[in-house]
This record gives sequence, structure tokens and C-alpha cells, in this order.
Amino acid sequence: MTYDPFARGIYPVGVRTLEATDSARGNRALPIEVWYPATDAHAGQDLADATRDHYDVMPGFPPVWQAAVRDAAARDARWPLVAFSHGFGGHRRQSTFLCTHLASHGYVVAAVDHTGNTVLDILQLMISLQAGGAMPHTHTMLEEFIGLRPVDIAFMIDRVATDVAGQVDLSRIGMTGHSFGGWTTLTYTARDPRVCAALPLAPAGGATPLPADALRDSVELRWGRPVPTLYLVADRDTLLPLDGMRGLYARTAAPKRMVVLRNADHMHFCDRVEEVHELFRSMPPPGEFAQLAQLVPPIGELCSGEDAYLYVRGLGLAHMDAHLKNNEQAAALVAGDIAATLAARGVAVSVE
Repeated sequence: MTYDPFARGIYPVGVRTLEATDSARGNRALPIEVWYPATDAHAGQDLADATRDHYDVMPGFPPVWQAAVRDAAARDARWPLVAFSHGFGGHRRQSTFLCTHLASHGYVVAAVDHTGNTVLDILQLMISLQAGGAMPHTHTMLEEFIGLRPVDIAFMIDRVATDVAGQVDLSRIGMTGHSFGGWTTLTYTARDPRVCAALPLAPAGGATPLPADALRDSVELRWGRPVPTLYLVADRDTLLPLDGMRGLYARTAAPKRMVVLRNADHMHFCDRVEEVHELFRSMPPPGEFAQLAQLVPPIGELCSGEDAYLYVRGLGLAHMDAHLKNNEQAAALVAGDIAATLAARGVAVSVE
């Protein structure tokens, strides 16, 4: 069969939530979302509106869906594990378009809420400011989570290994994340020698108009071993510009590759791209984020969410397949003419 990482996989996808608490860090609450290949009894249910999972992102907002069946029966096998880390003010289900895609191709994928740095925390901050509260400095908020985020990922992997023992192969771990989660991806890879492949999505840690020197100074890139790394970034990223990505990429050891999605901004790595992009423009987090939001172009001037999904899903899966499953066709795709491969699907990218 022809290898096609852009198409959804053969397995229906299940999802469950682990309500986890890290007692070693003051009972820090860390909800975890786990996606996994489900049994054939759930075939088609992950894509049908009546049976796929619906959930609330924020109080007062309409529920949204993900292409997975809540608490579906798990397929009896051991799968590679991919850990996902969300961005600043994101949440564990911010990129289910990627997480469910990986699971449909035979991965267990886990994502944790970095408590205190989620969309709900930003909403609470905005409510506090309206009531006369003080605005914390962005630098201060970033510094706090520099210490917390990599430990959150380590806790999550340990908890998943316990709760779904027999389903995950801890000798094959991939790491991915968006924005601050991209910084987390790079930094956690330095700390866990089991990570065999890194997929930073528009990662923080390079030059940016945000006051983020702490991220640039703290990102860990001396891994002590070769880890195949694929950067997926956007050419019109307002928050974390392309020049900053190039600087961060230059500091990353080989083997590595960077693929740039043309005419895309920072939110093209999230679910519901058009909605999230415009929500950021109209209701950005306070402080420096609000100032930068004024420079963000309308979504109508940028590429579509579907183009972004094809790019992230296909290349992200191929990277993991090449290095966690030793798939030769995937390795050839990632090492080959990626621009032509994406152009054949109507998606414009450049490779650096």
C-alpha cells in the first residue's frame, strides 16, 4: 500500500481523561487527556457527530467536539507514546486535530493541562483585572512555568504509564507541543533520554517582541545524544516571528529540518484555526499580548485551517513514523521534496 500520512488512519480513536494530582508538588492538579486506538466496535463513531466526544473549553462558550469516542474500549496492543504540551494560555485539548490523527495511526497520545497557565487561568486573570486587580508582568508569569512545565510532562508520562500499562511502549516516546509547549518540547527532550523524536510547533525560545528573554535563556538544547527534530513553523507568525524560529533552529543539533507554512500565523497549530485566530485578535490576553494582537492580520488574508491541518498532521505523523516505528517510506517522505509533496495537496511551504 502507498504510504499516506495525510489521510486518517485505520483505527477508531478513543479518549479518556485522567484526573491526576501531583502530591509531590503540593497536590498540583494536572488533568490529562489520553487518546488511543480503540477496538473495531467503535468504527466510525469517532467521526459521527452523535457519538464523537463533545466538551466545554470555557464556561459560557458553546461546546466543541473532537474526533474521538469518550471512554471507548482500547485495542489490545502496545503503542509508541507521543506527549503533547499546549501553548501559553492554551489547554490540553487545543490541538486534537493532531492528537486524534496520531492515535488513528497507532499511537497513544497524552496531553496535560499546565495548571495556572491555561485558557481558564487567563480568563480568570482578565476578570480580576476588570475588578481592579493588578496585572502581573509577562516575564514573571513565564519564569514561573519554566520550572513547572517540564516536570508536568514527566509526571504525565509516569501517570499514563501506570494507568494504561500494557498499552504504551516507553522505549518509543515522541515529544511535541505548540508555542510555550514547543519550548517545553525542546527542554523536556534534553531531560528524558527516552525521547526519540521531537516535533516543536512554532516553538518559543527564539527572538520575539514579547518580553521572553527567560525562555531564550532557559531552553535546553544540549541533549547529549542525536534526536531527530522537525520544526513546523509559520512565515507570518506575529507572536513568535520566523527570524526568531531560524535563530532557535540554528542552535538545535542535527539531525533536524524546518518546514515553514506560508501565509500562516501563530494560531494555525490549534483546533478551529479561524475561530481561535479571530478570538485572539478580538480578546487577546492582557499586557504585551494585547499590543501584539493589533498587528495580527484578519484570517481572511491567511491560509485556511484545513491547509494547516494537512501540513501538521501529515508531516508530524511521518516524522513520528520514521523515528518511532522505523517506517522507511515515512523517512523517505520527511527527507525528500516536502515542498512538492505539500504542493500536490494545494499547501504552500518552504523547507529550510
